[in-house]
Amino acid sequence: MAAVPVSATHPPLPPLSRRPVRTDGLSRAQLRGVVAAIAAIHVGAGWAILQVPAVREAVVQAAPIFVNLIAPPAPPTPPAPPPPPVKPVTRTPPPPTPLVTAAPSPAPAAFVAPPPPVELPPPPAPVAVEAPPAPPAPPAPPKQIPASAVRYLKAEPPEYPRASKRLKETGSVVVRVWIDEGGLPQSVQVGKSSGYPRLDEAAVDAVRKFRFEPYTENGRPTAGWALIPLNFDLEK
Repeated sequence: MAAVPVSATHPPLPPLSRRPVRTDGLSRAQLRGVVAAIAAIHVGAGWAILQVPAVREAVVQAAPIFVNLIAPPAPPTPPAPPPPPVKPVTRTPPPPTPLVTAAPSPAPAAFVAPPPPVELPPPPAPVAVEAPPAPPAPPAPPKQIPASAVRYLKAEPPEYPRASKRLKETGSVVVRVWIDEGGLPQSVQVGKSSGYPRLDEAAVDAVRKFRFEPYTENGRPTAGWALIPLNFDLEK
């Protein structure tokens, strides 16, 4: 179909859709009739087939079976444990109260007259205790005679031991001697050793033979200790 011309005074019309031209020569109404006839034939054929007893039973047997899934029943709840048996309370009867028997009251003692008072002798008079005598005064410490106050009356040099000469033993010995009021040596000992016993013994023997002038204080002879040095030297 050709397009309709539109004048300038009217708005343009929408284009008209063209119906498809079928190549088989059937119109749409004819096509609908054909489809309806085919459907009616199929329905009639299906109804006729179902009228046969064998087919009807097969259709009934082939009918779908619907299964409903039912959840299994919940397990039964275990019964609650029975309460523990209640022990019967046994009440111990209180012990019987002992009967207190009152002790018999003692019989009153017979009255005894007190003895007459005894006169005690008077206490002795205190004895005067004499005070103990005063302890004696401690002895005065031993007097140390100064080295400058020692005076010799006889002083021979000590004898040099032969063994000490052979072994070349030398040294100095300080001899401590107690000089009495008469100037005699009473106690002689080694005050300082030379390191050699032979030299020490020779010095002590020599001082025992010494004689001293009596040491005096305030014009009176006084005993005391004195230190005598002696040297052992091979070069002299």
